[in-house]
Amino acid sequence: MQPLHGLRIIEFDGLGPVTFAGMMLADMGAEVLRLTRSESAAPAVFDQVGGSVLHRGRAAVPVDLKNPADQARVLTLIGGADAVIEGYRPGVMERLGFGPDVLQARNPALVVGRVTGWGQTGPLAQAVGHDLNYIGLSGVLHAMGDADRPPTPPLNLVGDYGGGAMMLVVGVLAALIEARTTGRGRVVDAAMTDGAALLGGIFQAFRGQGMWSDRRGANLLDGGAPFYRCYACRDGGFVAVAALEPRFYAALLKGLEIPPEAAPQYDMAGWPAMHARFADLFARRDRDDWANHFEGTEACVTPVLSLAEAPNHPHNRARGAFDHGLPGPAPRFDGGEHKPGHSSALRLEEAVALWSAEGSAQGSEQADDPIRFRR
Repeated sequence: MQPLHGLRIIEFDGLGPVTFAGMMLADMGAEVLRLTRSESAAPAVFDQVGGSVLHRGRAAVPVDLKNPADQARVLTLIGGADAVIEGYRPGVMERLGFGPDVLQARNPALVVGRVTGWGQTGPLAQAVGHDLNYIGLSGVLHAMGDADRPPTPPLNLVGDYGGGAMMLVVGVLAALIEARTTGRGRVVDAAMTDGAALLGGIFQAFRGQGMWSDRRGANLLDGGAPFYRCYACRDGGFVAVAALEPRFYAALLKGLEIPPEAAPQYDMAGWPAMHARFADLFARRDRDDWANHFEGTEACVTPVLSLAEAPNHPHNRARGAFDHGLPGPAPRFDGGEHKPGHSSALRLEEAVALWSAEGSAQGSEQADDPIRFRR
């Protein structure tokens, strides 16, 4: 039994972070109903391919949010839910008749989780944008990439998933804990700009103390340090070198057969020459040869695996990190099932009947529990 077993969540279908958040909550055992629109804004390839991961573990329930009959059925579901998550632009839920005031009037203990790029308030709240725009405003995008090139997009990991979905999940779970004791829900405003800025907080702190430069590729963790970056190998593969601490750096130098006095670790003036020397050495052997060479040492040298290679690495296979080539749930809980759930389909009428029947079958012993952990 997973930690969120018995928790009921309504997910208003969308793109990006709300979908990832719904997946995470379902992976941890929550019963999630994904309310889908007939005219999906997602490209077909997203539903067909990306949905195999992002839509797993929950039922898709088609609904016309402008139809009065469907609206009434959704409000019935809201009455039996513990939380709602949505990722529409500010004001859309209100215009549909499902604003937080309406939902919490129906269910005072309901937690309403809202994730957007710019946040529910502020001058840009109504502006369009995507992950790259949001992290650009947060300051973190500027720090990523090579010094002589434009900033490098970090996929959509920092904005959509790290600054958006993860912050939404944390906020919703925190509000649910509070609702169990107070009987009152909260509205969670998860903005990707806020979340991405928070993820970059340590670098702002370093910068404030003069320990971080705004010039990319000149700092300890952005590839400026020759002992914390990736190197190309003879076969076109790459190794990741992360020998931050002195003892790990010593192991790296030993493996490369470089005398310690020839490469003092924190002599920043010597970093460009050290980088060139390391690059020359790593280019002389194949990636997996270097991985085997450093295996069992403290040099913190590992292969950079492609998406195709990662599921077949012995460590990932031993942990069952991938299921048929796709990543499994994370984090893990002792005694819990690690396999991802499967998506399914329900009609709206079926979902209402299911939740109503199960809710009425619980007995009076849970009547005073504002969060209905039912099963």
